[in-house]
Amino acid sequence: MSLDGNPPPTPPVDHGTVRAARESRWLGQEYADITKLRELAARHDHLAAKFNTKQARVLTRIERLRHYATVLREKAQELRARIPEFQQEIDQNSRQIQAATERTKGIVVGSDQTALHYRNQKLQQKIVNLQDKAQKLDHRAAVKTQKAAELKVHSDQFLEHSRAEALEAQSYRDRADRLQRATEGSLAAMPAAPSTVGGEPPHRA
Repeated sequence: MSLDGNPPPTPPVDHGTVRAARESRWLGQEYADITKLRELAARHDHLAAKFNTKQARVLTRIERLRHYATVLREKAQELRARIPEFQQEIDQNSRQIQAATERTKGIVVGSDQTALHYRNQKLQQKIVNLQDKAQKLDHRAAVKTQKAAELKVHSDQFLEHSRAEALEAQSYRDRADRLQRATEGSLAAMPAAPSTVGGEPPHRA
């Protein structure tokens, strides 16, 4: 109180200072929102890159499996390509056996004929062995092809997740850009004030 018992006079309100404080608080909140939006965009960009990396690794495995499957099939074809040569020799031996049998009317079976029979049996065994090896190679190739097909499903899923995260990141970036343009436009439209409470609004990095 003053000496005469009356309360001291209330100092006049500086409306300019109050307005500046409100504008500073508003700008600070706007820049905080922009920063948060860009943080969310960066987070989704990171997830998109993570899924993209996973997809790239899976694609590498798929190509390796496809390559091995192709190599196995080529080896199987090479084995089967040897069969006609053996079959041709069997046919020739069979004609010789038949000619010898016709000469002796089947009464006499010489060692030449038995040797040809034995030779044909060995050739037949070689053909069976080649077919068996070729079938095993084909089976291994089929297993690798099936595995590659299963991995392709995972690759497509990773790609889908990566694109979804990239779209989400772009959405947050667009929102941040729009908000920043609006904030900068509002800041430019504000009348100049002699001072502000709370300092200057933070600058965007």
